[in-house]
Amino acid sequence: MNPWVWLTPTLLALFFYGIGEGLAKKYIGDVSPAWFCLCYVAAKSVVNLGFFFTRNHPPPFSAEGQEFFVLGLVACILDGIGWILFFESIVTGPISIVGTLSAAYPALTVLFARLFLSEVLLPLQYPGVLLVILGCIGLSYAPADPNAAISDKRWIPLAIAALIIWAAVHVIVKYAYGLPGASEANLSLFNVLGSLVTLGVYGFLRGRQGPHPGRGWGWSFLPTALLAGADLSVIIATRWGPVSIVTPLSGAYPLVTIAFAWMILKEKITRLQWACIAAVLAGILLATPRA
Repeated sequence: MNPWVWLTPTLLALFFYGIGEGLAKKYIGDVSPAWFCLCYVAAKSVVNLGFFFTRNHPPPFSAEGQEFFVLGLVACILDGIGWILFFESIVTGPISIVGTLSAAYPALTVLFARLFLSEVLLPLQYPGVLLVILGCIGLSYAPADPNAAISDKRWIPLAIAALIIWAAVHVIVKYAYGLPGASEANLSLFNVLGSLVTLGVYGFLRGRQGPHPGRGWGWSFLPTALLAGADLSVIIATRWGPVSIVTPLSGAYPLVTIAFAWMILKEKITRLQWACIAAVLAGILLATPRA
């Protein structure tokens, strides 16, 4: 199979995640995580249902595809739970540490894929994947605020749980694609269902307790639409490509976010960030398979 079948949506996910994060940083600082979750669910519904209804697919709830439905839905529910845990962790924890932890989930994905899916990469791809992961961790690092008083330590298990859950989700999805009735179109439908029962419920319950975003809805829809498009791209890429490469490459979005912040938001890039950018680019070149 031509590697660009899965490499193209992987790189699209990297771009969409990076620009979506950058636009979120620019426009929706006044929108609470709960309201952001609600808008994310709305964007996921538009993007994923549009893909589902325009693609040929087997019946999503057929007896033959029952196991794929169960595993796919479980993976999508876990993904939503991971986002909720992440949002809760950044409320009480230092974003410098939480962000760095969240950027490390591709490392666990590669480990889980090797243990449970027996994925084997080419010799040069292993150091490439390692460079991408280390570069993303470095790009996500920010110096801790010495004036920040942190008394609530519950962010530690929350952040670690989100890290493990996100790594497991990618491996579960890849395994599910090997079952009868597997379809990326059907998984996009399950993604909507999973986000409704997790992010939707969380956003509805917590969003009523905070201020109404007002015009923030307008600014928040474009970033969440891009993030939803990135999620869909990962669903497609995981269908056809090795999850040991798809996850680290799509998770290298801090590279795009940093570039966006540099060009659009006029933020300075530190020496550490330049070094990490070089590491990610080198890692992408090594990890990308040749046609």
